[in-house]
Amino acid sequence: MNLIIHGGLLEQDDPNEIQEVKAALTEIVQLGYQYLLNHSAVETAVYTVSLLEDNPLFDAGTGSQLQQDGIIRMNAALSDGSKPETTAVINIERVKNPIKVTQKLIGYKDKTLSADKARDFAREHGFEDYSVETEKRRKEYEEETKEGGKGTVGCVALDADGNIAAATSTGGKGKQLAGRVADTGTVAGNYANKYCGVSCTGTGEDIVSNALAAKIVVRVTDGFSLEDAFKKSFEELKESNGDAGAIGLDRNGNFYQSNSKAKVCFAAFDGKELHIFSE
Repeated sequence: MNLIIHGGLLEQDDPNEIQEVKAALTEIVQLGYQYLLNHSAVETAVYTVSLLEDNPLFDAGTGSQLQQDGIIRMNAALSDGSKPETTAVINIERVKNPIKVTQKLIGYKDKTLSADKARDFAREHGFEDYSVETEKRRKEYEEETKEGGKGTVGCVALDADGNIAAATSTGGKGKQLAGRVADTGTVAGNYANKYCGVSCTGTGEDIVSNALAAKIVVRVTDGFSLEDAFKKSFEELKESNGDAGAIGLDRNGNFYQSNSKAKVCFAAFDGKELHIFSE
């Protein structure tokens, strides 16, 4: 069993903020691992990402950034590598935990919902109306500043049965065109099969253009080691000056993370050893 999470890219060097992020990731990855001991990879990925969504340090769930029209619209995806099956919500509003809505879509023939219909589906399944806006994000929007905080969040889990799941959630890049769709709700940003799972962060358009998560997973499926799959995929990303980071786990419990520019804020825990990003 193993678990790796991320909270976006390290784009600022405020030492106080870095310590806050490290403390949050350390706590959450360990809580996630404890949950993994008695739950499936899918259940754990959802649970762990929901903890990240609830922390306003990150741009997902509570603390998500506002789009150009002043409204928060969020994206989340869940990939069950044992089937494989991927579910997603795109541009969903006023839901506390978008990742939990993706879990409700498991088993449905139609697996990706967007905008108002995603919100309607959430209401029909007991998700209450909830504002994820924080005072800090509103201030950033009104003053056209970015005071800090990390970005997209994600988790990849390997359970006791050898099943892999990946989950990713984001509020977007902030001030984006209303209704923008990037990578998180697609297999470019979040994907898993029985060999490997990957969650991405960074500039969504660059991730989509390079089909990053799916590309890494396919390469592992075709016989690449996880590390080699990451290295080749990020070499190709850098050829187009793409800005992204990613975390991954394979079926043997190996984890890897990489970036093209700013470092990934990640933490990994296997029940014994904690690995966390350095400044």
